[in-house]
Amino acid sequence: MLATFLFHENFALAIEIIGTVAFATSGAFAAMQHRLDPFGVLIIAFATSVGGGTIRDLLLGVPVFWMHDMLICSVAFITTILAMIFKSIEKNFKNTLFIFDSLGLGLFTIIGVQKGISAGLHPVICITLGTITGCFGGVLRDILINRIPLLLRKEIYATACIIGGTTFLLLNNIPGIPKEFIQIITISIIVIIRIIAVKFKLHMPLIYQSDASD
Repeated sequence: MLATFLFHENFALAIEIIGTVAFATSGAFAAMQHRLDPFGVLIIAFATSVGGGTIRDLLLGVPVFWMHDMLICSVAFITTILAMIFKSIEKNFKNTLFIFDSLGLGLFTIIGVQKGISAGLHPVICITLGTITGCFGGVLRDILINRIPLLLRKEIYATACIIGGTTFLLLNNIPGIPKEFIQIITISIIVIIRIIAVKFKLHMPLIYQSDASD
């Protein structure tokens, strides 16, 4: 029983650490793409990695996770330093940013949904929390580097979180499916949706038509 509990706890921690690494990396590469100085890169990377979780915890009225967990702060800091060191190896910032952003999106969405479930919230609110946790780090990143956030553009971004969060809740209600399996499946769905959407240029319907007079 204790071993099972520890396994679940370690798996949840692993998801949070990997998510932090993914978003810190995406933030660092976005900042370097815009030629920010090292301190600017660090700020953008940290904001990207903790932004969504910070807003989630404030909405839940609980202590902000990273203010009581130096492990997460350390992971974000070390990841950013490594990203700056190895930037000369990676020439295609755009692909690297996309890969790590998609991975972070999937990992943090699940964390947010689970936080909502633990708080006993309505399923719709759980999905909303998951979407906020997954998306708003990227929103802060994009605002800080002065570009329109992906969340507000035509790209399939928040939609992937909503589909993933819904899938998690549905599978979570089926008895006998290991929680870790559900988490892996849901994260994979979110990442795959992002990859397919970008590869085949799928996007949300446009409500504006181009004006020839513009």
